[in-house]
Amino acid sequence: MLSVLLVAGVAIGLVQHHRNWKLTIAAGGRSGESFVLAQALKTVAERHHPELAIVVRETGGTAENLALLESGQADVATAQADVPAGKSARLIASLYADAFQLLVRSGSPIRAFPDLAGKRIALPTKGGQFQSFLNVADHFGFDRASFEFLEDDESGAAFLEGRADALFRVRAMGNPSIGKLARDGKVRLIPIEQAAAMRIRTPAFQPAVIPQGAYLGNPPIPVTDTPTVVVQRTLMARVDTPAEPIRWLTANLIEDREEIAHEIPDAYAEVRPLLASIRKPDDSSGLGAGIHSGAIEYYDKDKLSFVQDHADFVALIFSAIVLAASWLWELKRWLGRKQKNRADAYNHQMIQLMCQAQAAASESDLSRIRKELMSILIVSVNDLDEDRISEESFQSLRAIWQISVDAVRERTALVQADAAHQGLG
Repeated sequence: MLSVLLVAGVAIGLVQHHRNWKLTIAAGGRSGESFVLAQALKTVAERHHPELAIVVRETGGTAENLALLESGQADVATAQADVPAGKSARLIASLYADAFQLLVRSGSPIRAFPDLAGKRIALPTKGGQFQSFLNVADHFGFDRASFEFLEDDESGAAFLEGRADALFRVRAMGNPSIGKLARDGKVRLIPIEQAAAMRIRTPAFQPAVIPQGAYLGNPPIPVTDTPTVVVQRTLMARVDTPAEPIRWLTANLIEDREEIAHEIPDAYAEVRPLLASIRKPDDSSGLGAGIHSGAIEYYDKDKLSFVQDHADFVALIFSAIVLAASWLWELKRWLGRKQKNRADAYNHQMIQLMCQAQAAASESDLSRIRKELMSILIVSVNDLDEDRISEESFQSLRAIWQISVDAVRERTALVQADAAHQGLG
């Protein structure tokens, strides 16, 4: 039974090791950096691991991504680090920094974030961007009711048309959609200051600067270095997503960046430099989520001992050793039973001969019994030499043989005494 269980365990382990995996990645809007990067990662990961199939799902952003992750409709998701994740979320990697970018039209009197009070903002009231805006507003003493929000999907065009006073986006610096607005020459970037102070309540916030000329060099847009806030865009997985495919994804992200860059279309060439920012997540994410076990396996691969690094192989060897040991133990028991059975047969013969000796009435019968006992002793000694009986069984056999010989000797003396008595009479 032990052998069957071990073989079954090894078989199940091998099947699990070579099974096919399917992952769904919730990655935001189709034109966003996260979606473009996820599509390139899918191509590279599937090329390296044919047993892995990835579906990249277009979504409305961080909030929807995390909801899909928590409900089990997605296995992996991209998310802003300042948006709280559910209890099922675990980190894989920090992808790149998302910058808070606030734009107004060139002639607007708005010069700082507090000037937005009572104004209409081109920003849908769902998703991670909206939560980020409210976090900044809260720092300056405002709440949702302090602003009006433009909900339609064409909020960028609506902003340019004057239907909104400002536009707020959380995007990587150099984002093409913001760049297009900036290069029209009719907008300017507003600084978002006091980022270091905001970190007290929102640890995921980090101070940063949008460099002068980030979107256009002549004339420079922005015209000066512009303070702002950045948060990390992270890649997360459900805690119950198997470790092996997550370890593969982590390895591809860290080790195959050049290959991933080649899979990003030229139309989204601005996404390629973001690959340089991919790294192991740390406490600055502010999410409070642990790192997924599969990602930990990759990040700690250099710390693993030989046994840990070759766990599957060691487990297989150990199983084989235990299996062989169980077989050897069973073989030893079988040989022991066989040796005992042989010794028992000799003992049975000697007991029968002893009974015959007790009933014998002539010296010739006793002489025959003595010869048979000697024959059994000779054969048993030979069996001992050939390991057909054990030392322990031989010692037991020899004791019974000695008792049998003594019984024959005593019976012989009695028969001889009876014969002498009858001769005198």
